Amino acid sequence: MISIRLRLLKWLIVPILLINLAGAALTYMLAWIPAQLAFDQSLADAAGALAARLRPGNGRAEIDLPRQAEQVLRADDADVLYFIVRGADGNALAGDSDFPALAAPSSQAYDDTIRGEPVRVTSRMVLAGGEKIRIGVAKTLRKRKQIRSATVRALMLVESLFTVALVGLIWFSVTNGLQPLARMRANLLAREGNELAPIDGAAIPDELSPVVNAFNELLDKVQTGARAQHDFLADVAHQLRTPLAGLKLQLEWLGARHQADPDTAQSVRLMLLSNERMIRQTNQLLALARAEPARFEKTRLERLDLSVLIEQVIQYFVDEAGKKRIDIGFELLPTRVSGDSFLLRDLIDNLIDNAVRYTPDAGTVTVRCYREGKCGVLIVEDSGPGIPPHQRATVFQRFVRLDDKIPGSGLGLAIVRDIAQAHGATVEIGNGPGGAGVQFTVRFPAC
Repeated sequence: MISIRLRLLKWLIVPILLINLAGAALTYMLAWIPAQLAFDQSLADAAGALAARLRPGNGRAEIDLPRQAEQVLRADDADVLYFIVRGADGNALAGDSDFPALAAPSSQAYDDTIRGEPVRVTSRMVLAGGEKIRIGVAKTLRKRKQIRSATVRALMLVESLFTVALVGLIWFSVTNGLQPLARMRANLLAREGNELAPIDGAAIPDELSPVVNAFNELLDKVQTGARAQHDFLADVAHQLRTPLAGLKLQLEWLGARHQADPDTAQSVRLMLLSNERMIRQTNQLLALARAEPARFEKTRLERLDLSVLIEQVIQYFVDEAGKKRIDIGFELLPTRVSGDSFLLRDLIDNLIDNAVRYTPDAGTVTVRCYREGKCGVLIVEDSGPGIPPHQRATVFQRFVRLDDKIPGSGLGLAIVRDIAQAHGATVEIGNGPGGAGVQFTVRFPAC
């Protein structure tokens, strides 16, 4: 995976470190070369001082160098100074007899070795009494090495601090510069899977505008496709309701006409059961299309009483529960919520229908609604087989069924989830009374 952050850091930090290293080398040269010249000049000054003490003698030049003057010349806490004064014949007039042969006189100092230790040497030629006298002065490099080491240490410390500061500044700048990308990523991750609204490009940098525009075009295409799919689903479900209702009437009429024929009556009964399942699945598909949170219109919200909505659908479920000898009870208190009456009826219908379907014969189903603070609470609990904890997250997915022996489409709880999301409510699954069965709790926000 290619990281923009790493690419930016690589192309910023590496060149800056190289430039910083080149700057350090240049700084070292600018600091060391003048110091080297100053040391060399001190050697030239010492050679000049010796030349000033040359005097013409009897047939040859002589040097007036008292012992005290020589001690002053050689005085140094760190380095050792060597010198030699040679006449035209090569004999030493003064100084150290083991001084190495002098190079040709030049204004440039050079390196050599005396007594096994490296030294810096300067030489010059002067005329004294008509004789060419050569003077050489050398000094060990101890002080130079100390100063050079101190200079290198100081430069390393300063360059290290500058490097750390530059790397930190670059890291901060790159991270801050990539914040718009991080914010856009967080915005996309925070969206629900069905949220297809375009990305707001008002606070997006110019460099990200093409990406945002491409995203918005893609979202618009997805939204168009989803809208077409939902419209198709709703249209198909709506178109099927009328012929299915007519088919039901015809089957009921046919069953009434052929009650005397057991085989025909059984066939008609089975067709009626299939027709009822088709009608219910068609109604659920229509409810699913209406319940999509992305298609939900907040303007349809109104203040409703859950207890009244439940009372409006009680009779059907009392009859269905009676067929299985299920004890269905209702504990309804006035519970005002903000919602869409049609969708909330679908939610209540699917929760109670699910409880009645999965509760065995002679079981119990209880429906409650009440206020909890400023929030409304709807509870549907049963004494059925329950839902294992590891499967509770999957039952809200479409077409997921835990028991294929019980008739159903696997859409009921998906409809409940979508309606709850559209109303800002939450759905929780827990154990029923005494740890048996299952309890669905829907908590509506304050209204």
